[in-house]
Amino acid sequence: MPKPSQRPRRAPSLDRLSAFLAVAEAGGFTAAAQRLDINKTVLSQQIARLESELGGALFTRTTRRVELTEAGRLLFDESAPLLQQLESAVAQFGQASTDPSGTLRITAPADYAVNVLGPALAAFQREHPQLQVDLIATHDVLDLVAERIDLAVRFGWLRDSSLRATKLGEFRQLVLASPDYLARAGAPRRPEQLASHAWIALSLLRSPLTWRFEKHGGRQVTVRMRPGLRASSPEGVLGLLRGGAGISVLTDFAATPDLHAGALQQVLRDWSLPSGGIHLVYPATRQPPGKVRRFMDFFRDWLANGAGQ
Repeated sequence: MPKPSQRPRRAPSLDRLSAFLAVAEAGGFTAAAQRLDINKTVLSQQIARLESELGGALFTRTTRRVELTEAGRLLFDESAPLLQQLESAVAQFGQASTDPSGTLRITAPADYAVNVLGPALAAFQREHPQLQVDLIATHDVLDLVAERIDLAVRFGWLRDSSLRATKLGEFRQLVLASPDYLARAGAPRRPEQLASHAWIALSLLRSPLTWRFEKHGGRQVTVRMRPGLRASSPEGVLGLLRGGAGISVLTDFAATPDLHAGALQQVLRDWSLPSGGIHLVYPATRQPPGKVRRFMDFFRDWLANGAGQ
Protein backbone atom coordinates (compact mmCIF):
# COMPACT_ATOMS: atom_id res chain seq x y z
CA MET A 1 0.00 0.00 0.00
CA PRO A 2 1.57 3.32 -1.03
CA LYS A 3 2.47 5.78 1.72
CA PRO A 4 0.49 9.00 1.83
CA SER A 5 2.43 11.92 0.37
CA GLN A 6 3.94 14.25 2.94
CA ARG A 7 3.02 17.90 2.82
CA PRO A 8 6.05 20.16 2.28
CA ARG A 9 7.22 21.91 5.43
CA ARG A 10 6.46 25.60 5.48
CA ALA A 11 9.38 27.99 5.67
CA PRO A 12 9.83 29.44 9.16
CA SER A 13 8.91 33.03 9.91
CA LEU A 14 11.64 35.57 9.16
CA ASP A 15 10.86 37.27 12.47
CA ARG A 16 11.52 34.04 14.36
CA LEU A 17 14.70 33.42 12.36
CA SER A 18 15.87 36.92 13.26
CA ALA A 19 15.08 36.21 16.90
CA PHE A 20 17.07 32.97 16.69
CA LEU A 21 20.10 34.78 15.26
CA ALA A 22 19.89 37.43 17.99
CA VAL A 23 19.94 34.78 20.75
CA ALA A 24 22.79 32.89 19.09
CA GLU A 25 24.90 36.04 18.67
CA ALA A 26 24.12 37.41 22.15
CA GLY A 27 24.65 34.05 23.87
CA GLY A 28 21.47 34.37 25.93
CA PHE A 29 17.81 35.36 25.95
CA THR A 30 18.15 38.35 28.26
CA ALA A 31 20.77 40.12 26.15
CA ALA A 32 18.95 39.24 22.93
CA ALA A 33 15.63 40.55 24.28
CA GLN A 34 17.29 43.84 25.17
CA ARG A 35 18.90 44.06 21.74
CA LEU A 36 15.57 43.41 20.01
CA ASP A 37 13.66 45.59 22.50
CA ILE A 38 11.08 42.90 23.21
CA ASN A 39 9.97 41.01 26.29
CA LYS A 40 12.13 38.02 27.23
CA THR A 41 9.06 35.79 27.53
CA VAL A 42 7.93 36.75 24.03
CA LEU A 43 11.40 35.97 22.71
CA SER A 44 11.39 32.54 24.38
CA GLN A 45 8.00 31.81 22.82
CA GLN A 46 9.31 32.73 19.37
CA ILE A 47 12.25 30.37 19.73
CA ALA A 48 9.97 27.59 20.99
CA ARG A 49 7.69 28.03 17.96
CA LEU A 50 10.69 28.00 15.63
CA GLU A 51 11.96 24.77 17.19
CA SER A 52 8.47 23.30 16.81
CA GLU A 53 8.32 24.35 13.13
CA LEU A 54 11.75 22.85 12.44
CA GLY A 55 11.19 19.75 14.53
CA GLY A 56 14.27 19.92 16.76
CA ALA A 57 16.06 21.82 19.52
CA LEU A 58 18.23 24.76 18.54
CA PHE A 59 19.74 25.57 21.93
CA THR A 60 20.95 23.78 25.03
CA ARG A 61 20.45 25.89 28.13
CA THR A 62 22.82 25.96 31.10
CA THR A 63 22.74 28.10 34.22
CA ARG A 64 25.26 30.51 32.71
CA ARG A 65 24.84 30.40 28.95
CA VAL A 66 22.74 29.29 26.03
CA GLU A 67 24.64 27.14 23.53
CA LEU A 68 23.74 26.14 20.01
CA THR A 69 23.00 22.50 19.34
CA GLU A 70 24.59 20.87 16.32
CA ALA A 71 21.41 21.50 14.31
CA GLY A 72 21.29 25.08 15.65
CA ARG A 73 24.89 25.71 14.59
CA LEU A 74 24.09 24.44 11.07
CA LEU A 75 21.03 26.70 10.85
CA PHE A 76 23.04 29.68 12.11
CA ASP A 77 25.87 29.17 9.63
CA GLU A 78 23.46 28.81 6.71
CA SER A 79 20.90 31.49 7.59
CA ALA A 80 23.02 34.31 9.03
CA PRO A 81 24.59 35.40 5.70
CA LEU A 82 21.23 35.14 3.91
CA LEU A 83 19.41 37.27 6.46
CA GLN A 84 22.20 39.84 6.40
CA GLN A 85 21.86 40.06 2.61
CA LEU A 86 18.10 40.41 2.95
CA GLU A 87 18.44 43.19 5.53
CA SER A 88 20.93 44.96 3.26
CA ALA A 89 18.59 44.65 0.26
CA VAL A 90 15.65 46.01 2.27
CA ALA A 91 17.78 48.92 3.50
CA GLN A 92 18.92 49.73 -0.04
CA PHE A 93 15.34 49.54 -1.30
CA GLY A 94 14.20 51.86 1.47
CA GLN A 95 16.87 54.36 0.52
CA ALA A 96 16.03 54.09 -3.18
CA SER A 97 12.35 54.62 -2.43
CA THR A 98 13.01 57.90 -0.60
CA ASP A 99 16.22 59.41 -2.01
CA PRO A 100 16.47 60.48 -5.66
CA SER A 101 18.94 58.25 -7.48
CA GLY A 102 19.35 56.53 -10.82
CA THR A 103 17.73 58.17 -13.87
CA LEU A 104 14.50 60.18 -13.92
CA ARG A 105 12.90 59.88 -17.37
CA ILE A 106 10.20 62.47 -17.92
CA THR A 107 8.35 63.61 -21.02
CA ALA A 108 6.42 66.80 -21.73
CA PRO A 109 5.27 68.86 -24.71
CA ALA A 110 8.22 70.79 -26.10
CA ASP A 111 6.86 74.28 -25.31
CA TYR A 112 6.20 73.31 -21.67
CA ALA A 113 9.60 71.64 -21.43
CA VAL A 114 11.32 74.81 -22.62
CA ASN A 115 9.41 77.34 -20.55
CA VAL A 116 8.55 75.51 -17.31
CA LEU A 117 9.70 71.94 -16.85
CA GLY A 118 13.28 72.32 -18.07
CA PRO A 119 14.23 75.05 -15.57
CA ALA A 120 12.57 73.09 -12.76
CA LEU A 121 14.49 69.92 -13.63
CA ALA A 122 17.74 71.88 -13.73
CA ALA A 123 17.11 73.22 -10.22
CA PHE A 124 16.10 69.76 -8.97
CA GLN A 125 19.21 68.12 -10.37
CA ARG A 126 21.42 70.73 -8.73
CA GLU A 127 19.94 69.70 -5.38
CA HIS A 128 20.43 66.00 -6.19
CA PRO A 129 23.57 65.71 -8.36
CA GLN A 130 23.57 61.91 -8.00
CA LEU A 131 20.34 61.81 -10.04
CA GLN A 132 20.50 61.66 -13.84
CA VAL A 133 17.70 63.35 -15.79
CA ASP A 134 16.40 62.33 -19.22
CA LEU A 135 13.94 64.95 -20.54
CA ILE A 136 11.99 63.87 -23.62
CA ALA A 137 10.45 67.00 -25.14
CA THR A 138 7.78 65.92 -27.62
CA HIS A 139 4.16 66.57 -28.42
CA ASP A 140 3.64 62.85 -29.07
CA VAL A 141 1.75 60.92 -26.39
CA LEU A 142 4.27 58.23 -25.49
CA ASP A 143 3.60 54.83 -23.91
CA LEU A 144 5.09 55.30 -20.45
CA VAL A 145 5.49 51.60 -19.71
CA ALA A 146 6.92 50.60 -23.10
CA GLU A 147 9.28 53.59 -23.15
CA ARG A 148 10.32 53.13 -19.48
CA ILE A 149 9.24 56.69 -18.65
CA ASP A 150 8.74 57.66 -15.01
CA LEU A 151 6.59 60.76 -15.45
CA ALA A 152 4.71 62.62 -18.17
CA VAL A 153 3.17 66.07 -18.26
CA ARG A 154 -0.21 65.90 -19.98
CA PHE A 155 -2.63 68.71 -20.79
CA GLY A 156 -6.37 69.06 -21.18
CA TRP A 157 -8.85 66.41 -20.18
CA LEU A 158 -7.37 62.98 -19.49
CA ARG A 159 -8.91 59.85 -20.88
CA ASP A 160 -9.50 56.86 -18.62
CA SER A 161 -6.45 54.60 -18.53
CA SER A 162 -4.38 52.38 -16.28
CA LEU A 163 -2.13 55.35 -15.48
CA ARG A 164 -2.30 57.46 -12.37
CA ALA A 165 -2.45 61.24 -12.49
CA THR A 166 -2.18 64.20 -10.18
CA LYS A 167 -3.37 67.65 -11.21
CA LEU A 168 -0.81 70.46 -10.99
CA GLY A 169 -3.01 73.32 -12.07
CA GLU A 170 -4.59 74.82 -15.16
CA PHE A 171 -3.46 76.69 -18.25
CA ARG A 172 -5.17 79.50 -20.15
CA GLN A 173 -5.35 79.92 -23.91
CA LEU A 174 -4.55 83.41 -25.18
CA VAL A 175 -5.28 85.04 -28.55
CA LEU A 176 -2.05 86.66 -29.70
CA ALA A 177 -0.48 88.69 -32.46
CA SER A 178 2.64 90.77 -32.96
CA PRO A 179 2.52 94.59 -32.70
CA ASP A 180 3.62 94.74 -36.35
CA TYR A 181 0.67 92.63 -37.53
CA LEU A 182 -1.83 94.59 -35.46
CA ALA A 183 -0.46 97.87 -36.80
CA ARG A 184 -1.02 96.60 -40.35
CA ALA A 185 -4.29 94.69 -40.00
CA GLY A 186 -5.89 96.30 -36.97
CA ALA A 187 -6.81 94.69 -33.67
CA PRO A 188 -10.06 92.68 -33.59
CA ARG A 189 -12.55 93.91 -31.00
CA ARG A 190 -15.01 90.99 -31.25
CA PRO A 191 -14.34 87.28 -31.86
CA GLU A 192 -16.38 87.36 -35.07
CA GLN A 193 -13.83 89.70 -36.61
CA LEU A 194 -11.15 86.98 -36.38
CA ALA A 195 -12.75 85.27 -39.40
CA SER A 196 -11.41 88.05 -41.64
CA HIS A 197 -7.87 87.97 -40.23
CA ALA A 198 -4.90 85.82 -41.21
CA TRP A 199 -5.18 82.84 -38.86
CA ILE A 200 -2.25 80.58 -37.93
CA ALA A 201 -3.67 77.10 -37.30
CA LEU A 202 -2.02 74.54 -35.04
CA SER A 203 -2.50 71.28 -36.91
CA LEU A 204 -1.98 69.21 -33.73
CA LEU A 205 -5.49 70.18 -32.64
CA ARG A 206 -8.62 68.28 -33.63
CA SER A 207 -10.37 71.47 -34.79
CA PRO A 208 -7.66 74.07 -35.39
CA LEU A 209 -10.02 76.47 -37.19
CA THR A 210 -13.06 76.40 -34.87
CA TRP A 211 -12.91 78.23 -31.54
CA ARG A 212 -15.52 78.92 -28.86
CA PHE A 213 -15.17 82.22 -26.99
CA GLU A 214 -16.96 83.26 -23.82
CA LYS A 215 -17.37 86.85 -22.68
CA HIS A 216 -17.12 87.70 -19.00
CA GLY A 217 -20.77 87.42 -18.04
CA GLY A 218 -21.74 84.29 -19.96
CA ARG A 219 -22.20 85.15 -23.65
CA GLN A 220 -20.64 82.57 -25.99
CA VAL A 221 -19.56 82.87 -29.61
CA THR A 222 -18.19 80.16 -31.91
CA VAL A 223 -15.98 81.38 -34.76
CA ARG A 224 -14.76 79.51 -37.84
CA MET A 225 -11.38 80.90 -38.92
CA ARG A 226 -10.21 81.35 -42.52
CA PRO A 227 -7.78 78.59 -43.53
CA GLY A 228 -4.36 79.94 -44.35
CA LEU A 229 -1.12 79.38 -42.45
CA ARG A 230 -0.56 76.13 -40.57
CA ALA A 231 2.11 74.94 -38.15
CA SER A 232 2.61 71.45 -36.75
CA SER A 233 3.77 72.57 -33.30
CA PRO A 234 3.26 75.46 -30.85
CA GLU A 235 6.88 76.44 -31.50
CA GLY A 236 6.05 76.82 -35.19
CA VAL A 237 3.00 78.93 -34.35
CA LEU A 238 5.14 81.11 -32.10
CA GLY A 239 7.69 81.68 -34.85
CA LEU A 240 5.00 82.75 -37.30
CA LEU A 241 3.41 85.04 -34.73
CA ARG A 242 6.75 86.72 -34.01
CA GLY A 243 7.19 87.26 -37.74
CA GLY A 244 3.87 89.08 -37.98
CA ALA A 245 2.16 86.42 -40.09
CA GLY A 246 -1.21 86.62 -38.37
CA ILE A 247 -3.20 85.82 -35.23
CA SER A 248 -3.32 82.56 -33.29
CA VAL A 249 -3.72 80.96 -29.86
CA LEU A 250 -0.97 79.84 -27.49
CA THR A 251 -0.99 78.68 -23.89
CA ASP A 252 -0.17 81.27 -21.24
CA PHE A 253 3.12 79.57 -20.28
CA ALA A 254 4.30 79.52 -23.91
CA ALA A 255 3.36 83.15 -24.51
CA THR A 256 4.57 84.73 -21.26
CA PRO A 257 8.21 85.44 -22.28
CA ASP A 258 7.13 87.16 -25.52
CA LEU A 259 4.36 89.10 -23.78
CA HIS A 260 6.83 90.38 -21.20
CA ALA A 261 9.30 91.32 -23.93
CA GLY A 262 6.64 93.08 -26.00
CA ALA A 263 7.14 90.77 -28.98
CA LEU A 264 3.50 89.67 -28.79
CA GLN A 265 0.29 91.27 -27.60
CA GLN A 266 -2.87 89.67 -26.27
CA VAL A 267 -6.06 90.59 -28.09
CA LEU A 268 -9.71 90.14 -27.11
CA ARG A 269 -8.89 90.43 -23.41
CA ASP A 270 -12.59 90.59 -22.51
CA TRP A 271 -13.15 87.15 -24.00
CA SER A 272 -11.79 83.80 -22.85
CA LEU A 273 -11.19 80.41 -24.38
CA PRO A 274 -11.67 77.11 -22.50
CA SER A 275 -8.89 76.41 -20.02
CA GLY A 276 -7.47 72.95 -19.37
CA GLY A 277 -5.72 70.97 -16.69
CA ILE A 278 -2.00 70.33 -16.32
CA HIS A 279 -1.37 66.83 -15.00
CA LEU A 280 1.56 64.70 -13.94
CA VAL A 281 0.92 61.15 -15.13
CA TYR A 282 2.84 58.04 -14.06
CA PRO A 283 2.49 54.24 -14.34
CA ALA A 284 0.08 52.68 -11.87
CA THR A 285 2.59 50.97 -9.60
CA ARG A 286 1.76 50.42 -5.95
CA GLN A 287 4.27 53.03 -4.85
CA PRO A 288 6.12 55.41 -7.16
CA PRO A 289 9.92 55.35 -6.74
CA GLY A 290 11.50 57.88 -4.43
CA LYS A 291 12.89 59.93 -7.32
CA VAL A 292 9.38 60.31 -8.74
CA ARG A 293 7.73 61.25 -5.44
CA ARG A 294 10.52 63.68 -4.59
CA PHE A 295 10.34 65.46 -7.94
CA MET A 296 6.54 65.65 -7.84
CA ASP A 297 6.72 67.38 -4.45
CA PHE A 298 9.54 69.64 -5.67
CA PHE A 299 7.66 70.59 -8.84
CA ARG A 300 4.46 71.46 -6.96
CA ASP A 301 6.44 73.78 -4.69
CA TRP A 302 8.29 75.21 -7.70
CA LEU A 303 5.01 76.13 -9.38
CA ALA A 304 3.35 77.35 -6.16
CA ASN A 305 6.27 79.70 -5.49
CA GLY A 306 6.03 81.18 -8.96
CA ALA A 307 9.42 79.90 -10.13
CA GLY A 308 7.86 78.52 -13.27
CA GLN A 309 6.35 81.86 -14.33
